[in-house]
Amino acid sequence: MKNSRLKSIYNDTFSGLKLYYRDTDLPDNLISNYKIGQIIQEKGFTDMTSIGGGLSGNFRYLIASAHAKDLSKFNPDSAKIGHFLLDTIAYFKVLDIQKIGNQTQVFLLNIPDNSILLLKNSSSNLEDEIIEKARRKFESKIHLALVPELQTESWKERTKSPLGMSDNGEFFFDDSKIKVESPKRIEINIEKKTIEVNKKPWWKIW
Repeated sequence: MKNSRLKSIYNDTFSGLKLYYRDTDLPDNLISNYKIGQIIQEKGFTDMTSIGGGLSGNFRYLIASAHAKDLSKFNPDSAKIGHFLLDTIAYFKVLDIQKIGNQTQVFLLNIPDNSILLLKNSSSNLEDEIIEKARRKFESKIHLALVPELQTESWKERTKSPLGMSDNGEFFFDDSKIKVESPKRIEINIEKKTIEVNKKPWWKIW
């Protein structure tokens, strides 16, 4: 893969990345469907909030995205709940799954559709850094008070469904059909603006 394409994919994925929350209640058979490294596709709109309080329900999606739409720009009431939205046909990489007691957090990275092959077959220091941050957030927020504005029936209705699968646990995207390539380890140095793939020499990418 050319350096210019690597640069484009990582810029699209990580530049301006922010964290969002989506809590619900899911049965164990749906939770267990998620696997680290898996690529999933959500067919509908993805409603989520920028407000991180205590976990409402037994399950939290922590979503890292650089492409969420701030709905408060269109509806002042959305600001009260920190309402952000991802468009239909959104792809995610499952970066981490963490369980504390009877509550589980699945950490999803929103990825461009042209990055699926690369990100399925690679890991990076940037992923490692945000996984560590996600774990700290779950540990620090799990026992916080619930955010009252996020306990309304209308919000819970928006966020009750699982992402990437039907209520019966059928995935919308077949991750097993992604071409398997030799695993790549990608190291990106933001300050030096360089990238290293599988310990090969550093190249300028910006």
